[in-house]
Amino acid sequence: MTLTAPRLTLERRLLADCELIIALDEVGRGALAGPVAVGAAVMDAAGVRRRVPEGLRDSKLVTEKRRPDVAARAAAWVQASAIGWASAAEVDDGGIMRALGLAASRAVQGVVAQGVAVEGALVLLDGNHDYVSRVHPEPLRVRAQVKADRDCASVSAASVIAKVARDALMVELHGTYPEYQWDRNKGYASAEHRAAIRTLGLSPHHRASWAIADAPTLF
Repeated sequence: MTLTAPRLTLERRLLADCELIIALDEVGRGALAGPVAVGAAVMDAAGVRRRVPEGLRDSKLVTEKRRPDVAARAAAWVQASAIGWASAAEVDDGGIMRALGLAASRAVQGVVAQGVAVEGALVLLDGNHDYVSRVHPEPLRVRAQVKADRDCASVSAASVIAKVARDALMVELHGTYPEYQWDRNKGYASAEHRAAIRTLGLSPHHRASWAIADAPTLF
């Protein structure tokens, strides 16, 4: 089956009413260990006239082997990009939705630090819930769009950029905690990960507030 490539149809329409788009997408929401990450990718009127990078898809639809190359081309294609993080401890302290908001706000602040102005910008957020406005210190104009990571190229770019960065972090953490095999499962609820938790207990990077031992497989 051929997967439809994301397009810029919605972005072009939205840019008729705003100066630029800050596209956001999260990764790591369903993991048992590690941070949540939100990627931000900035698109303006000049950007939507450029061709979408070959192979760009929602990160879940790109093979692990191809993702770094796709992410690099996506980062070069957009006007600016950044990643915001929220730790497992922040997930435990405030819940997953607040942690996502913190990560999203930090991603927005990351592109602002590169010279992007939020005034006149529209935040295009994958999903059906605005989790960033309540957390971000400044007012944001937000549009939540279901399946934006699949259909909107700017959000696909944010998705794959964030996914590659988070996977790399989990591989790095694997060096300290190899028993959980995060180099393979990236902190998600694989059978091997759950077995290690039952044997060894939780690391400081696990989301201790979650019912981890009986968690379903979330791939």
